[in-house]
Amino acid sequence: MTRMLAFVAALLLTAITVSSACVAGNATPLSFTIEPDRETERVQVHFDRSNDRGVHNWSSSFRTSELSGLDVAALTGAVIRPIRFAVIREAGRIDCSGSGGNAMARGNCAVSADPGFNDFLAAHGIARPSAEQTLALIAVRARRDLIGALSQARYPTPDIEKLVELSAVGVTPDYIRGLAGQNYRPHSLSSLVEFAALKITPEYVGSFIRAGYTNLDPDELVQLKALNITPEYVAGFERLGYRHLPVDTLVQLKALDVTPEFVRAVQQGDTLPSPDHLVQLRAVSRDLRNR
Repeated sequence: MTRMLAFVAALLLTAITVSSACVAGNATPLSFTIEPDRETERVQVHFDRSNDRGVHNWSSSFRTSELSGLDVAALTGAVIRPIRFAVIREAGRIDCSGSGGNAMARGNCAVSADPGFNDFLAAHGIARPSAEQTLALIAVRARRDLIGALSQARYPTPDIEKLVELSAVGVTPDYIRGLAGQNYRPHSLSSLVEFAALKITPEYVGSFIRAGYTNLDPDELVQLKALNITPEYVAGFERLGYRHLPVDTLVQLKALDVTPEFVRAVQQGDTLPSPDHLVQLRAVSRDLRNR
């Protein structure tokens, strides 16, 4: 798996939310449906706007307490009754009304930007969002404190789309400070998005630093995490006598599922096979098994 393929795979779930939230316009009403979340006590709310440019939607799980003004008794009752609620976040609010009962509901919504949030963006050199961008910012829970943390960490000022990306993958001030606490800083906002999308945590970075892999390039960390290479995996080779294997070598070995157990199985005498020879042996064994 290449680095880019790994990143794309990791970003698939969040990309759906980001792209669907950036709807085509306000001419077509935004509709909603509420359904029970069968695995939790929460509810699943689906927002949808369809027009001649396609179908655009955003789905999320909510606690009923997060739907401001919702009459839970009306939602769960056996009789169909009027339903109202609002999703209120820093970037703005979505006000919805319709009808519901038996834990189901449907209706239409209006989206409005928070003037103070838009003023804050403008004051920090970020363009005021369009109506469709406001919905995206609401969907991904964009916050003022993220913008401040990015500035404090000396990242470039994000545009609206990059702010949506960062928020969608869960970049927070604590996440930025946590990486800094490991004396680590991704080179760019795009790299920071990659890190968060792949869940490269400060703890993960620190574990490799403690294992002797200091000053790892961000691309190297992305490759390691994409293949779920851990310091424990590296330590298994260290115990066999392979000292400080390069990241490229570790990626090759893990991609082919070369493990310390495999090394012991093919080792002859006291001589350790070279990493290149291990890759060849594993590739041959896979080829023979697939015939």
